Amino acid sequence: MYSQDSISGHRRSRSEPTAEMLSGLQCLICGTDYRSASAPEAVVVSHRDDKQLLACRGTCARMASGAADGLDETPLPLAERVSRHSA
Repeated sequence: MYSQDSISGHRRSRSEPTAEMLSGLQCLICGTDYRSASAPEAVVVSHRDDKQLLACRGTCARMASGAADGLDETPLPLAERVSRHSA
């Protein structure tokens, strides 16, 4: 388990999210591509410009939002996130 100092340090050193992260196609923390068949479950951890920001359930979600399960919100379906990113 990560300490609060470690989590806070990671948040401060994090760079700006990529376009794929803003579209919900990649994890905010580790960069996992959710379009991959072996990708872990994504949870909503934040919002930016009316878009859901996602992270992998567990450690990544805890680092992004402080809770392993993220926010109590269902992510948009992957197909919809892909089509919005392409537009």
